Amino acid sequence: MNLLSATLSRVKPSPTIAVTTQAAELKAAGRDIIGLGAGEPDFDTPQNIKDAAIAAINAGKTKYTAVDGIPELKQAICAKFKRDNGLDYTPAQVSVGTGGKQILYNALMATMNPGEEVVIPAPYWVSYPDMVLLAGGEPVIAPATLENNFKLTPEALEAAITPKTKWFIFNSPSNPTGAGYTRAELKGLTDVLMRHPHVWVMTDDMYEHLAYDGFEFCTPAEVEPALYDRTLTVNGVSKAYAMTGWRIGYAAGPQELIGAMRKVQSQSTSNPCTISQWAAVEALNGTQDYIASNNEMFVRRRNLVVEALNAIDGVTCPTPEGAFYVYPSITGLIGKTTPDGVEIINDEVFATALLNDTGVAVVFGAAFGLSPNFRVSYATSDAALTEACRRIQDFCAKLT
Repeated sequence: MNLLSATLSRVKPSPTIAVTTQAAELKAAGRDIIGLGAGEPDFDTPQNIKDAAIAAINAGKTKYTAVDGIPELKQAICAKFKRDNGLDYTPAQVSVGTGGKQILYNALMATMNPGEEVVIPAPYWVSYPDMVLLAGGEPVIAPATLENNFKLTPEALEAAITPKTKWFIFNSPSNPTGAGYTRAELKGLTDVLMRHPHVWVMTDDMYEHLAYDGFEFCTPAEVEPALYDRTLTVNGVSKAYAMTGWRIGYAAGPQELIGAMRKVQSQSTSNPCTISQWAAVEALNGTQDYIASNNEMFVRRRNLVVEALNAIDGVTCPTPEGAFYVYPSITGLIGKTTPDGVEIINDEVFATALLNDTGVAVVFGAAFGLSPNFRVSYATSDAALTEACRRIQDFCAKLT
């Protein structure tokens, strides 16, 4: 008898976590490694948020809570959606989970039936297709190409929708490209969705506050209010508030869907960490001033990396609107050979050779569904980025 589930054979471990783990292991073994694979701000969690967590501990707020969030946090989330997005939700329409990943997974587990499809633009965050597969569904990949600045066109969305489509997953600003959709671009997509009333919208807004150069973030239910009743708007505190390890994600949507997600969570993890929930209350309700100053540093780092990568023959790196990633194309390097005789036949070979030869860890583009590219996270120090880019330039210059 086979011990493992047949469903598990359909999915793979997270490539981004694998790259980060490999880089850490090489560093522990004494290699000079610069890791550009982690999607994690290098800033410390703001002091007011840490103080709120400590106060919660000292006040004895360490017991079980309601399955999907304390009332105070749900109220803070409702206030955030109203303040930032003009969306009205009640606490009964809000779910809090252990990170945005659990929120997305709960929603898919609560709604997917065998054979139903989920449209996912590529490049995509690595977990979307595998979560769909674990939930019994079928991912349908809709390409968002370099020529369109990695943004899905209305025509590509229309072509991907079938009578079996249950969800459309939308992410802006994007992981892995940093591409952000303008209101007009998003309206083009929502117009398509309005023609297909059987399709629900799952929007991952985790990088909402990491937007640059005057880019104005917007979310589908805000752009097209008629989609409100079939949209799950997902967000969290991980990125903007440098709270990745605190593991708090949240979403708002129709009450029936939120109730179904609560049922899934009640039989898996139950409530998120109590202390983290109280810290998230302060994150959402407290000062937001440090976000702008953090973004100034991200813009400087983004510009540094984009300029350095575009200086390499064979590499094309668009300037993203948000998040803290760039997604350069290496089309001009495919077919070249390293001094050790390794032929760069695809982006995975490129990333492996780059790590082995230079100690720079990046994530290969095939993991995100669009090749030949690689993802760089610039959520690290200017000095590390400068040195990493120098090593990448030297590595590419030696290819023949």
